[in-house]
Amino acid sequence: MRSLFLALALGAHLILVSAADATASAAAVKKEAAPPKISNIIPSAGSAELYNGNGDVSATGECAGDAKAACKDVIAGEGRLANCLTKRIRAQRQGNVVGRKVVDKCVEALAAFKIDRSKKINKDVPLAKACKDDVDKLCKDVSDDTAPGSVISCLLGKKAKLTAGCSAEVFRTQQEVAEDYRFDYKLYTACKDDFNNRCKDVESGEELECLAQERLHVTWECQEQMVRNEKETGDDIRLSTRLFKKCLTDQRKFCKDVEPGHMRVQECLEDHIDEADFSAECKAELEEVIASRVADFRLDTALREACEGDLKDTCDATLKQMDENPNSKTSALNCLQTLRDELKSEKCKAEIHRRLKRAARDVRFDEKLASACTDDRDKFCSDIQPGSARVIRCLQDNRNSLDQNCAAALFDHEVMMAEDIDFKFPMKRACAWEISSFCKNIPHGHARIVRCLEDQLDNTDMSKECKDEVMKDMNRMAQDYRLNWRLNHACESEIQKLCPNSCSTTPGVTCGGLVLQCLQDKQDNITNEACQDEVFYYELMEVTDFRNDVILAEACRSDVESYCKDVEPGEGRVHQCLRYNKEKLSEQCRNEEMKLAALEYRDIRLRPKLNKLCSEEKAVYCKDVKPGKARVIKCLMENMAQPNFGEECKEELQKREDMMKSDYRYDIGVFTNCESDVETYCKEAKTKLRGNATVLKCLVDNFKSLAEQCQTEMSRAVRLALWDYKPGAALTTTCDTDVEAQCPRGARSRSGAVFTIGAVGRCLSKALVEGKRLDSKCRALVLVAAPKDARVYFDHPESTSALMQKIAQVQQAAGLESVLVDTVSSTITVTGWVALACIISLIIVFIGGAVMLYKRLVGAEKPHTLHIKSGDA
Repeated sequence: MRSLFLALALGAHLILVSAADATASAAAVKKEAAPPKISNIIPSAGSAELYNGNGDVSATGECAGDAKAACKDVIAGEGRLANCLTKRIRAQRQGNVVGRKVVDKCVEALAAFKIDRSKKINKDVPLAKACKDDVDKLCKDVSDDTAPGSVISCLLGKKAKLTAGCSAEVFRTQQEVAEDYRFDYKLYTACKDDFNNRCKDVESGEELECLAQERLHVTWECQEQMVRNEKETGDDIRLSTRLFKKCLTDQRKFCKDVEPGHMRVQECLEDHIDEADFSAECKAELEEVIASRVADFRLDTALREACEGDLKDTCDATLKQMDENPNSKTSALNCLQTLRDELKSEKCKAEIHRRLKRAARDVRFDEKLASACTDDRDKFCSDIQPGSARVIRCLQDNRNSLDQNCAAALFDHEVMMAEDIDFKFPMKRACAWEISSFCKNIPHGHARIVRCLEDQLDNTDMSKECKDEVMKDMNRMAQDYRLNWRLNHACESEIQKLCPNSCSTTPGVTCGGLVLQCLQDKQDNITNEACQDEVFYYELMEVTDFRNDVILAEACRSDVESYCKDVEPGEGRVHQCLRYNKEKLSEQCRNEEMKLAALEYRDIRLRPKLNKLCSEEKAVYCKDVKPGKARVIKCLMENMAQPNFGEECKEELQKREDMMKSDYRYDIGVFTNCESDVETYCKEAKTKLRGNATVLKCLVDNFKSLAEQCQTEMSRAVRLALWDYKPGAALTTTCDTDVEAQCPRGARSRSGAVFTIGAVGRCLSKALVEGKRLDSKCRALVLVAAPKDARVYFDHPESTSALMQKIAQVQQAAGLESVLVDTVSSTITVTGWVALACIISLIIVFIGGAVMLYKRLVGAEKPHTLHIKSGDA
């Protein structure tokens, strides 16, 4: 009996234990909810039968053990168990799981559930609930019944417009697709055969990467879906498995506070790509991503999103047109880049700026340049690693050997990059400290930082690396005015007006300095003040470095090699060397160098030494004189005789004056006002210019035939030459003998036969007035220098005696003796009735004048105007 009781007790205990185990098992995986088997949350999308009857992976099938181990508190249904298992698998792949791992059979069961769910949005209950209103608003005409996967695809295409809840669920589906491409129904359907043929051996999560590498060999349908997927996922680094993995460390280092999405993390990484501690692995992958985005505009989601409105309003283009027509895309992007200052959206401006900044750093990011220069890159730069503008610099170094299409694309690239220091990568890198020190308060754009660096070239704190880059950039600017952004934009209308045919229109052919030379030659006709300033700045560049005058540099190439090869360019040193060797130079080089010297004499600021030595005299005598057109220099020269005028300034001015007296081109007044007369009377003399005043002497010989303006300038020039006379000077050498004979030794104030300023001019003028004999050529020179009214008297000294002779003849014919003319004293006298007649005439004139004066005083002769009213009464 006792044993029976024990047996019954033991049996009851076992039953209780079993019941307890059953209760515990139920607690581990709670009873599954029973949602409806048919889901119609979004009616327009089409109703759908839920997977497993509850829209979730089965908790009792292949995943039972994993559900029990990892998701014991999760109620299966509406994808909750699937989400839990998915997180477990992700942690498992990252090595963050201790203990049981999800078995392969469960992984496959989970995949089967997600593949089925991707067909229709109503199968994905959380997604359908979160996006119901968004679908009604944005995708109500799309149905999964007619095209499975279409509704979610529509939502992905309008991701920027989704509500927060919907956007979060859509992102969840994208994360799943990034891990397994089969969860994008359209992508999986289009690419499964290509995947099986080319990528079946790759690990899970690397399917899309493999298909991308085989892009050229997969079907068009697969390519189209791959592009769509890349377009939809490209704005969030978390959806790019490879980029996310390789850049995780850099993201945490440089962009830890940047929220993912809308390209924010990628652009942050891009901004730090040239940092010294940026990983090479991330840099290479990021550059590959950018290159693919540049190659296919459909993938540039940030620019598309930012510039859609400006494309339509400013460039009359749509994203659809750009996607379908390559020519439309090219012209629209060019429009955005050209008119970026006029764009309404600041985000669009920023994206265009970023696009140009990329193109300046890597040839792959300038689609046109990369395409046009493929062969030349292989030929000249095959061993050059992309990035940091290395390939672009290589192409620039070989520009004279490039194919015409490549040369044209390279020139267009340089013109486009001329506007901002951000687009001049080597200079920006070499001058990083100088920019932060000298130009820190200057805004970027419109070449302002570039100009700031140019202005600092004489700063001893500027590094050699920076100085070399700035000078190299200036030398390149001189090759074509379009590479000088500031001058190009300031002088656009003036160039069209004054220099319309100076430059070739052939693509890739530079102007070679012709337009710049034209602007210099016609600068007095420039009406735009900003253009005048930019032309002057270019002239400063020329006088500083001979290489900035490409026409002169080419003309003097051999002369520089022969006489100045050891002279470092800059600060006008090579020009000084060439002028020192003036007599040895080739005719072509001498002419160009003298032409530049003549240009320098237009503005004292172009003569740094003269400007410095005469700073005090400028402040005292010429403080209100505007620089340019030799006005300041003329003012200083007119005041050289002042008692307090500095000797150093005076000596430097006299050197300049010596040049003026030897070559008409150095005298701006003569050069500009006598141009037509030189062509008419002195064309041959113009060909013999060697500092011998041939043109000036020719103009003196033809003085009476010159235009009035030219006569005025020549009179001033010769007067100045005689005023500051030096024996042996080319223009005044015809007066050397007369000066020696007529001008006393006392007129010389210093040893060495140097005359006091003005002494010879006064001496020769006095000799002429006193009727002393002067050499005919010297006399002509003095007459040219004389004031106009005095010149008339000396030009026609016989006029008075001729008049007296005529009167004498009339007097003799009338039988009068010494009544009017006394031929002995050369005077005219009136007596007798003639005198009476003269007196009466004077009285009549006086009375008439008085009457006229009276009428004017009382207003009798004042003009008046008759006003007539008209119109309605």
